[in-house]
Amino acid sequence: MATASGLTASGLGDYLRVRRERLRPQDVGLPPGERRRVPGLRREEVALLAGISVEYYLRLEQGRDQHPSDQVLDGLGRALRLDHDAETYLRELARPPRASRRGPAPPEEVSASVRGLIDDWTTTPALVHGRYMTTLAANSLAVALCPYFAPGVNTLRAAFLEPEMREFYRDWDEMTAKAVAYLRSLVAGAGDDPRLAEMIGELSAGSGRFRGLWARQDVRRKTSGVTRMLHPLVGPLDLHYEKLALPAAPGQMLITYHAKRDSPSHTRLSRLTTLPK
Repeated sequence: MATASGLTASGLGDYLRVRRERLRPQDVGLPPGERRRVPGLRREEVALLAGISVEYYLRLEQGRDQHPSDQVLDGLGRALRLDHDAETYLRELARPPRASRRGPAPPEEVSASVRGLIDDWTTTPALVHGRYMTTLAANSLAVALCPYFAPGVNTLRAAFLEPEMREFYRDWDEMTAKAVAYLRSLVAGAGDDPRLAEMIGELSAGSGRFRGLWARQDVRRKTSGVTRMLHPLVGPLDLHYEKLALPAAPGQMLITYHAKRDSPSHTRLSRLTTLPK
């Protein structure tokens, strides 16, 4: 059965298999050995490194046991060389939230105080994402930076399905990889969310790039970094971004962009404020 995470009912087993197949023996200190018929580590190698029996590991990967202990999860995290974000995701798959019987979530709204805050930032592009990466609010400079940052637009969908975005992002390959890994970090705790499942299905059907990245099951919760853009009027921009969770509005994220002071990007970003609205 498909879930909001885009996995089968055995999300834990699928995750273990994918991560196992992406490791090489030398990655975990094992000799390469004879020629292998399948990619990655063997199940018995993961079991050995995790300190569990092969039979038990097989049950986990096949979805016949989906409730491993914390000790087992610790061992699997070490065996599969998972970083903090990936191990957190593993634990969320093993401890999924109980299905809620409540009705659909109410419409997401940005508070007047947050709207006023970002509108006052006349030199800093800022927008607010909802739980599905749809823009709920944006200041005028954010929309001048990219029309796909406007309220009502799903920026993840635009990144993969709008051809202009491949030109806008000079680091489109890197940016999309980060975006999908960030989405993956959100879905383990989302339960059977039909809207999220629909979005993942649409992107999977419409973008081979998304399908490939989603199948990798990379997980990344990083909320800051640098992205490289190409604005059609002011030219190339290297912008630092920050994603800040809004505690009073669970699921909402405030995103800002800024350029290093006295850099060419800072000068070009300043020009956006002078362009006709």
